Amino acid sequence: MTEKQPVVSQFKSKSGVKRIFKAFFYSIDGFKTAWKSEHAFRQELALIVMGAILAFLLPVSARERLAMIGALVLVLIVELLNSAVEAVVDRISLEQHPLSKNAKDFGSAAVLLAFLLAGAVWAVILWPLLA
Repeated sequence: MTEKQPVVSQFKSKSGVKRIFKAFFYSIDGFKTAWKSEHAFRQELALIVMGAILAFLLPVSARERLAMIGALVLVLIVELLNSAVEAVVDRISLEQHPLSKNAKDFGSAAVLLAFLLAGAVWAVILWPLLA
């Protein structure tokens, strides 16, 4: 028996330094596109910037500050993944379908969970300061 070779997209990038360089610019393109086309991304980025500034002004340890900012950045990461899922679903078909709705709703639920986690991290760290 012969073993089947894995199917790899012809668009899959190659290895090496050139790939890393190109991947960086693909990422920049992703940020630009998210900024231009995703309202939620812009709103969440504004929240992260304000949150990061606030985190640096608060009398918390470096680890707490990192956790506070990291939790906010996680929201942005999940939002980008959610936007990617939505783009793929819309690319396949703009027709309404229960599976398309599920995919988009799952992505939205993931963003909500990331927000709840960020809120919990901030609450746990700030609670002693407010008490």
